Amino acid sequence: MFHEGLLDLFRNRPELVRDLLGDIFGLELPVHAEIRLGDTTIPEIATEYRADLVLVLGPAEAPVYGIVVEVQLARDPDKPFVWPLYLAALRARLRVPCCLLVVTPNQSVADWAARSIDLGQPGARFAPVVLGPAGIPVITDVEQARRIPELAVLSVLAHGRGDQDFEIARAAAAGAASLDTARATLYTEIVLRSVCGATRATLEALMETGKWEYQSEFIKRIFREKADARAEGKAEGKAEGKAEGKAEGKAEGKAEGKAEGKAETLLGVLATRGFPVPAATRERVLGCTDLEQLDRWTRQAVTASSLDDALK
Repeated sequence: MFHEGLLDLFRNRPELVRDLLGDIFGLELPVHAEIRLGDTTIPEIATEYRADLVLVLGPAEAPVYGIVVEVQLARDPDKPFVWPLYLAALRARLRVPCCLLVVTPNQSVADWAARSIDLGQPGARFAPVVLGPAGIPVITDVEQARRIPELAVLSVLAHGRGDQDFEIARAAAAGAASLDTARATLYTEIVLRSVCGATRATLEALMETGKWEYQSEFIKRIFREKADARAEGKAEGKAEGKAEGKAEGKAEGKAEGKAEGKAETLLGVLATRGFPVPAATRERVLGCTDLEQLDRWTRQAVTASSLDDALK
């Protein structure tokens, strides 16, 4: 999912690749009137390879530059052998200068991908252009995330588990809210999967309690549906454990499951807000079966100035 999701960031905004190459790596690209998606097929005698993404600067009849984009989530010993082939084949097809950009949210993979590749030809070595976490900017500003939502999602992938994880994820989710349904759904899902559990719980709590000032009704519905599905899943699991599926046991298990899910969400919000939760308070929260009370505490926890204010 991450691999295709990352590629969709560049498919949806191909100019982002061009801007990253210029702004971060200082590549002086030729003047061009357009940038478009190209054929990713790389023919090679009896074998056909396929690159992740190919972008072409300039019109079809007069291209001026080619870019191969490879999304790499893990080390792959085959890639040092096929990456030079991708570049050579694209260069032969377009008859213009080309480069290969590797994008990865993992720093160790970035270090591996950046190593020079020995082609065997004396004096000829090949080194991909690599965009790793160190080169991806930290975006916490909502307006900037709205202008370039794809870059904001990249920021979450690279920095979504650091000190500013909540601010980065909040900005990216807000940027996704203004997009069409398909992109909003994809980008929000990537954001949620890229942060720690406590940060995710806080984002979901903001959606569920109506405190999310940047989100559209559509995205709010996504979060509500996710929360309902999660609670229902817990309920079903508990119901199955009741005596031979009797209706009374099923209802009891369903209620317990919903309460447990809401209690875990509340504890996640408290953790993200930085409130220390003593063992006795944690037991109190987990032991609460009043769904309205748990909802009220969660709403209060989002803006409370202390643990006492959150749970009063």
